[in-house]
Amino acid sequence: MTVHVAFLLVANLHLLDLAGPAQVFSTANDLGYGYRLSYVAETETILTAQGIPVRAQVRWPDLGPKDLVVVPGWSRSRPRQVPAIGPETARRLRCHHADGGSVASVCSGADALGAAGLLDGRRFTTHHDLAGELTVRYPRAKIVRDVLYVTDDRVITSAGIASGIDLALHLVAGDHGPAAAARVAREMVVYARRNGHEPQESVMLRHRDHLSDLSHRVQDVIDERYADRLPLGDLARRAGVSERTLTRAFTAATGLTPLRYQQLLRLERAEHLIGHGTTVEAAARAVGFDDARMLRRLRSRAGKPAEG
Repeated sequence: MTVHVAFLLVANLHLLDLAGPAQVFSTANDLGYGYRLSYVAETETILTAQGIPVRAQVRWPDLGPKDLVVVPGWSRSRPRQVPAIGPETARRLRCHHADGGSVASVCSGADALGAAGLLDGRRFTTHHDLAGELTVRYPRAKIVRDVLYVTDDRVITSAGIASGIDLALHLVAGDHGPAAAARVAREMVVYARRNGHEPQESVMLRHRDHLSDLSHRVQDVIDERYADRLPLGDLARRAGVSERTLTRAFTAATGLTPLRYQQLLRLERAEHLIGHGTTVEAAARAVGFDDARMLRRLRSRAGKPAEG
């Protein structure tokens, strides 16, 4: 069976929102999993946010219940008073879903699904910067914050930009099984297929919004070697400062001590491994703990299950 994936392109779209999932389905098809891709828009030429024009067909393809419509996101620089899609496009989306088909969005593409009425009464997610705006715009929908993607009654929404790859891999797994998605991810040299409940922002991103060069340099070391034993004295010597100066500067910049930052990196990586079937004991060893006791304590503080 071949699944027809139709990408609905909106003016000022982000290239990666389109190219990421398109590459997943194209690679899956190359590997024999049966996907056909097409591109539809309200005009034949769409100018992307990155300045590259792309071509699309204005006539919608014939789609069936097994087929999928994906709406990539677009730059928010476009005037907000301009509707994301016209009434005929909204009707097409509603009809496809009513006929048993699936619809998906990446980032601000959720706005188009909302305009079509497909978020009403359903859970959805989007880029964290858009969550508040879309919650106000579509009060009958329920936002799920800080996750990569959400599925609710054949309406699949994902967070920002690169999470479209995770969404597409998830859909390939639903069609052909996790091994097929893993094969596609490996072919694309994607580091790992992330689960939908994983956070949009990693520990590395959440604690990098500061201007301390010293702290950034030390974070670079910890990010690269989080599974190693990193005594404070060694980090201070690498940074060329005293332990006291390092601790004071790092804490002021990140809100964490270097040890706590390393622990959070280890915990985040361990949760990823556990979410993909690794035991707590094996995950603990993989991220640098001598045994699972410290990992269990950290998971307990974070409100995670005692066992994985």
